Amino acid sequence: MRKILTIATLVLCLGLRAGAEEYAWKAKWISKQYYENETNSWLAFRKDVDIEKVPASLVARIAVDTKYWLWINGEPVVYEGGLKRGPSIGGGYYDKVEIAPFLKKGTNRISVLVWFMGKAGFSHLSSGTCALLFDARSPGLEILSDETWECSVQYGYGTASHPVTNYRLPESNIRYDANLFDYNWFNATEWLGTAIELPFLPGDAPMGELVERPIPLWKNYGLKDYVSTRQSGDTLYCKLPYNGHFSPWLKVEAPKGMVISMYTDHDMISGAKCVSAEYVTKDGVQEYESFGWMNGEELYYVFPPEVKILEVKYRETGYDTEFTGTFSCSDPLLNEYYQKAQRTLYVCMRDTYYDCPDRERAQWWGDEVNELNEAFYMLDRKADKLARKGIMELVRWQKPDGVMYAPIPCSNYFKELPMQILNSIGWYGFRGYMFYSGDDSFVADVYPAVHRYLHEVWKLDSEGLPIYRKGGWDWPDAGEHQDRVAQLHLWYYLALKAEAEFARKLGKEADAAQDEALMANIAEKINSKFWNGAAYITPGFEDLPDDRVQALAVISGIASADKYPALKKVFAERYNATTYMFPYVLDALYTMGEPQMALDRMRKQCPTIMKDSCTTLYEHWNFDGTCNHAWAGGGVISMVRQLAGVDALKPGYQEFQVKPQLGDLKWLKTGFETNYGRIEVSLVKKGKRIEAEITVPEGTTCLAAGKTLTPGTHKVRL
Repeated sequence: MRKILTIATLVLCLGLRAGAEEYAWKAKWISKQYYENETNSWLAFRKDVDIEKVPASLVARIAVDTKYWLWINGEPVVYEGGLKRGPSIGGGYYDKVEIAPFLKKGTNRISVLVWFMGKAGFSHLSSGTCALLFDARSPGLEILSDETWECSVQYGYGTASHPVTNYRLPESNIRYDANLFDYNWFNATEWLGTAIELPFLPGDAPMGELVERPIPLWKNYGLKDYVSTRQSGDTLYCKLPYNGHFSPWLKVEAPKGMVISMYTDHDMISGAKCVSAEYVTKDGVQEYESFGWMNGEELYYVFPPEVKILEVKYRETGYDTEFTGTFSCSDPLLNEYYQKAQRTLYVCMRDTYYDCPDRERAQWWGDEVNELNEAFYMLDRKADKLARKGIMELVRWQKPDGVMYAPIPCSNYFKELPMQILNSIGWYGFRGYMFYSGDDSFVADVYPAVHRYLHEVWKLDSEGLPIYRKGGWDWPDAGEHQDRVAQLHLWYYLALKAEAEFARKLGKEADAAQDEALMANIAEKINSKFWNGAAYITPGFEDLPDDRVQALAVISGIASADKYPALKKVFAERYNATTYMFPYVLDALYTMGEPQMALDRMRKQCPTIMKDSCTTLYEHWNFDGTCNHAWAGGGVISMVRQLAGVDALKPGYQEFQVKPQLGDLKWLKTGFETNYGRIEVSLVKKGKRIEAEITVPEGTTCLAAGKTLTPGTHKVRL
């Protein structure tokens, strides 16, 4: 482990030379004396500060393990700050918060509540230490965490009596007993002691290197009324407007010691216990909000009969991005799919891109490849920061032997999924993010790790083909009938293709030439050994052709156009690809010029992940798995890039084309944000032609109908 920490820290430091002055911390890590760092525990910190003149700006750098809530003079400033730990193995993040607007002349009270998860999980690497680091400085004013702060263990918080959350989640079920401590602790006059300075400096173990939070603080939508409520027996069923991240709030009149349970319709997913909460009443009228967010379509409060319900509300929080993407067309099914895909993508975003927000909250990179590409057409460009965060984490968690794996950050799972990692660092993953976002600033940082993975971890046989590796989990896609060997060769080819582009960008011509030579050989071998005249299939594979293999052969460019008629027959008969691989099959069909086959496939399969009762998409076909798995929205990518035909020709859509393949659709409208501005496209069929209205942002050009369109709105016939 020491070797892993050393390598990870070195990589991290090399990537963070710029802005090194941020690491001149003056504050001290503080905690409570004799505190035992128990799982799912809470500490509160207070400091009264006298200020003669309020500065125009005062930025506080705040770090904790794991989450915190900040008040200044009793006014909420940050609702759930902090990120789950893991920019590298052993490292953590810190927030930067502008606090000057909350200060006043005279005495100011700084109050911080810290939640220490203290548990292994698929999305968090615990330091084993509950502590606070608070560093705010401007000329003439310093607010620094040290032994002069007050600190109190919040004994009211504990773990609910419900079944424990499953092993994937670092979060525990939160219980709050209002009889053990005052919920409004920051105004309490009696405290249980002062803070102690911990015997390590910022940057040292166990808290490790600190990296500035690379994504925005959460958006806080405020307390809201439920869409509707109904009571049956002891349970109050509260309908939410959609599946999102929510914390429940209540106001009741009750005697002391009544236990109120709170959970959602996502409390148990695929046999895995998710997050829930409890509140133990004090005597009289009282309010409480459970800070650990849940998700679902409905929240359930279970009230004892002695409790009088005065009011219930919920607070939605989430990633700070806007739903700027739009899509509508003449097919209501596609419109519904887009809307549910957009909502699913958002509910799978927070500390990282999630596979799902209930069962795991884990950054599986197969999911993230689909999600980061979907985000270009559904959200504003603040979403790109989350993709970039994931890219840097994947690279910084590379093992000493060069292997990359997911999910990360993680403290209880370390298995590599080889083909998903090839996709992640390859054409649709790292390169896809670079090309469609226009952000290439990360390429130099990740290139050494990518090159090492492709050329040291992977070995070639005597024919120059990659030798099959099962890794820790041999899972290229869900489902049966998988031609794994052929899939591997094609994923490796696409990863080399991405690396060659990165190498040329960095001036590494020898590396690019090496990659292209390997690609040429792989393409030749696949066409000579795997093509049987009707499909691509591994010699000796005893099943029918795999549509996933055919899709990868087409989108990689290995399958030439003369093979398309034969491949069309395979796609008409085979539906092996699950929701993860679905967008690659659609991409292949459009590449072959078969939009109707793509539309027909969507109409056949998408209804099996879209229940009327759920605002988000299911994980697998036929309503299997979680009902909020964003990789299932991957069809949106082809709906914009190929169906509408709005695809980038230069990074970040600086140059783009409009070349639709509408199939039987009569009309289509779509729009999305780029870093240059908003692209809008409206398409209407007029006989055999398409009437198009195209809005081209400043700084970009558009190719349509053989013309180059400059910034402005244009009407053209396609």
